[in-house]
Amino acid sequence: MTEWYRAHDVAGRFEIAAGDHDPALGRALARLGYFQSHCHAALIAELDPHAAVPGDVDVALVTSEEQMAAFLGAYVAGWNIAAAAQAQFKRNVGAWLGQPGWSLYLARVEGRPAAVATLFIHDGVGYCADAATHPACRGRGLHAALLRRRLRDASASGVDFVCSGADFLSASHRNMERAGMRLLFLQSIWTQLA
Repeated sequence: MTEWYRAHDVAGRFEIAAGDHDPALGRALARLGYFQSHCHAALIAELDPHAAVPGDVDVALVTSEEQMAAFLGAYVAGWNIAAAAQAQFKRNVGAWLGQPGWSLYLARVEGRPAAVATLFIHDGVGYCADAATHPACRGRGLHAALLRRRLRDASASGVDFVCSGADFLSASHRNMERAGMRLLFLQSIWTQLA
């Protein structure tokens, strides 16, 4: 696999679930120039249909092209997408609107687009796929509000459970645990030395 990454000029990445790690694998990856750069947490929740959504944050389901434009603007800001890559990113993500199983959410602060999130539902399972908050709006509870709204909507759709992921012990991880999600497993992420 590392040869393929090099041949195609792709930054290599390996994800190893806790419990599947073998010291020999770690040594082999280290010899090939990889290191454990961080850990990713997978979380799961059984749903509470009565969970409240904070009332001080305006969270709307994205249903129109106008809302989608605002969603995309907040998305690229939240993920700090480079200006040169924004048009392609917006084209890729713009196709999500109206796709079966996908729900897109936009949170506003003082009327301005501030944070976004997605929910995918299929066969009784919900996946909180992504969330991003504009850097100027962080620390205002937007991620938590978007998470609670997605959990509530998933429950209303008859979902049995919801899963998601975040960097281990990040603000996102902590928000998920406060919303009732629990750790399912950890993965160590191995990337190339710079």
